[in-house]
Amino acid sequence: VRGWDDPRMPTIAGMRRRGITPDAIRNFMDIVGVSRKEAHAEIAAFEHAVRDDLNMRVPRVMCVTKPLKVVLTNYPEGQEEELDASYYPHDVPLTGSRKVPFSRELYIERDDFMQDPPKKFFRLAPGREVRLRYGYFITCQDVILDSDGEVAELHCTYDPATRGGDSPDGRKVQGTIHWVSAKHALNCELRLYDRLFTQPNPDDVPDGQDFLSVLNPDSLIVVPDAKIEPSVANDAAESRYQFERTGYFVGDADSTVDKPVFNRTVTLRDSWAKMQAK
Repeated sequence: VRGWDDPRMPTIAGMRRRGITPDAIRNFMDIVGVSRKEAHAEIAAFEHAVRDDLNMRVPRVMCVTKPLKVVLTNYPEGQEEELDASYYPHDVPLTGSRKVPFSRELYIERDDFMQDPPKKFFRLAPGREVRLRYGYFITCQDVILDSDGEVAELHCTYDPATRGGDSPDGRKVQGTIHWVSAKHALNCELRLYDRLFTQPNPDDVPDGQDFLSVLNPDSLIVVPDAKIEPSVANDAAESRYQFERTGYFVGDADSTVDKPVFNRTVTLRDSWAKMQAK
């Protein structure tokens, strides 16, 4: 860790830099209660309280962590438009929206495409149609590979009649993915913070070892070249967001005008429960 304000540290400064609100801490204390005896609380319970708090207060925006370029071959070159996008889902009692730019070249998540998908993969694949969040239906027509045989670019077509995500002919698509316009997206750095230790109680280690033996080597993963929609460009420092389908994030003090930095507060779901169940 880099100091008392490192977002992995259970300090007031660390939690603030990680985007955890005072309300989330109070809600957690209401859940676990206060005891005069020494007790351990599951970190998963704390993360649950943080998710519940942020879910009801932060706007949703789109950020692509591992960009894969998509070219819409039947979208007019030079054309641009703005799509309406809500900041909040229907179950959050807040209102607000923003305009999201749309153009011929987009970025999607690399993990949202597979050349030879398994049966239950409902995202983009050759010949398959998906919905772009707030946008159009697109169909993958061609896959461009680089010299190493890796996917470098996708050529797709879009259906202009499906603006907003619905089809006039009533056809359904199972997959909805997020995206950003390649021309308008901002470069940003993501710091994916996770639990500092690999087990719930770092003092519970074999004889002859200490807490250093259970440090999580993946407690911080830096994504240097993510792409985020431009609506966040003029937001205040330490603004909090839900990056759709990714997690909750907060702006960091290391941000610059040319490259904002965002710290992950918590994932959308408890991925650790799944990992430890394997």
